[in-house]
Amino acid sequence: MSDELKYLSYRFAAGRLSRREFLGRAAALGASATFANSLLATATKAQTPKRGGVLKAGQSGGAATDSIDPALFSSVPASFGKCWGEFLVALTAGGGLENRLAEEIGSSKDVKVWTFKIRRDVEFHNGKTVTAEDVVATLERHSNKETKSGALGILAGIESVKADGRDVVITLKEPNAELPFLMTDYHLIIQPNGGKDNPTEGISAGPYKVSVNEPGVRHGGERFANFWQSDKMGFADQIEMLVLNDSTARLSALQSGQVHMISGVEPKVVDHVKRMPNLKIEALSGPGYYCFNMFCDTAPFDNPDLRMALKLAVDREEMVDKILRGYGSVGNDFPVNATYPLVPDDIEQRTFDPEKAAFHYKKSGHSGPILFRTSEVAFPGAVDAAQLYQQSAAKAGIAIEVKREPGDGYWSDVWLKQPFSAAYWSGRATQGQIYATALLSTAPWNDTHFFNERFDKLLLEARGELDQAKRKNLYREMAIIVRDEGGVIVPMFNQFIDAISDKVGGYVGEIDHLMNSTALAKCWLEG
Repeated sequence: MSDELKYLSYRFAAGRLSRREFLGRAAALGASATFANSLLATATKAQTPKRGGVLKAGQSGGAATDSIDPALFSSVPASFGKCWGEFLVALTAGGGLENRLAEEIGSSKDVKVWTFKIRRDVEFHNGKTVTAEDVVATLERHSNKETKSGALGILAGIESVKADGRDVVITLKEPNAELPFLMTDYHLIIQPNGGKDNPTEGISAGPYKVSVNEPGVRHGGERFANFWQSDKMGFADQIEMLVLNDSTARLSALQSGQVHMISGVEPKVVDHVKRMPNLKIEALSGPGYYCFNMFCDTAPFDNPDLRMALKLAVDREEMVDKILRGYGSVGNDFPVNATYPLVPDDIEQRTFDPEKAAFHYKKSGHSGPILFRTSEVAFPGAVDAAQLYQQSAAKAGIAIEVKREPGDGYWSDVWLKQPFSAAYWSGRATQGQIYATALLSTAPWNDTHFFNERFDKLLLEARGELDQAKRKNLYREMAIIVRDEGGVIVPMFNQFIDAISDKVGGYVGEIDHLMNSTALAKCWLEG
């Protein structure tokens, strides 16, 4: 049986693919109807959810300064939020939309007014019923600059939002055909009164209630008895997410049974893990990328020639080979790959060019070492990647001083704070969303301080353009602006590599690490 057929059968058994869809795809792969139906029977039996136990995961990126206020989510709290939070909509593994609290979605012909009809009788953890007013308050809070929400950039186009019975009516300043996809952003957890009263209570309508919140150490939840979709999620009695910033510690915790799954497996140890009994590797391509960020408004990176020199000084092929070990692909200094629809596919690939890098470096007038900060939590292999970068840049006469920062505090003290550092992005649902979150001039998470009026204008135009060909051309121009003028160096797009115990049932790769951070919510313990 092919890996693809096996994957499809698991998706069917987990309730994320219909029988009709499975049979259609199986036929396209050359499987007979008899064989396909036998696969369904076997997979269904093997993937029947079991209730009980404590399901545990290990993840990096946590710090003592973390908050479970969804507006302030960073790496680990964002993943934990998928366990206790509920959203208007969610992304499917195929990149489509799944209705969650919004049971219906509609828009005006010009996609400037959108209506989300809220489900009846869905309960918050505090016993109150989810209402359209709660959704309105949530969107109001996250679009208010005072909250410093990471979703502010994607909500900046909202002119007004109001409740009309069960309907939430959003009126935009400009048309946006991608608005429903923006509502999948992990900050936009629906909370009572939008979280305006106490957003750190961890109250929403997801499958688990927050029971433990020890930032930088662990987060835990207990099953919410009144969860509205208990046949689909929330099978374990309790869940626990341990913060394990060190990659060796994460793997040891999995081997010892301290946790049942981990994310961020370094590619260099994948073959070793594959030989371990009772463990399996799950690698999934997606929109995630590893990057080196320069502040465009901070010396010496405010010099465009220096930025270009540093981009040309990266040996991308070497990094994909030595850091990703083939579990990824080369980047081109804009945050979009083939995962996204309408990806610009005719932009010349930037390559390692030490001579041209030396030319731009000399033209910049800079001299002396350039400080580059990195950490093991920036991305798997980030310290090794920095050292490779140091070596390739030296061939262009550029001296890079690598400073290894502590993992605890990296996302609060280095990212968004220091002018040249390593980071990663998991990607977003659409090109418009990743651009609005990471590169729009007004975005709180504009981590390269990229301020470009032409880019901002194109983004607004692209989001409202209904003609797909025209929108693709607009995205293409935006990509070229970022590639040639921006402060982000994207040497590689990564695969998400998880390691899973054979005690875990229901695991099916979805878009990002740990099933787009829903593994604790959707999986169960066998036996």
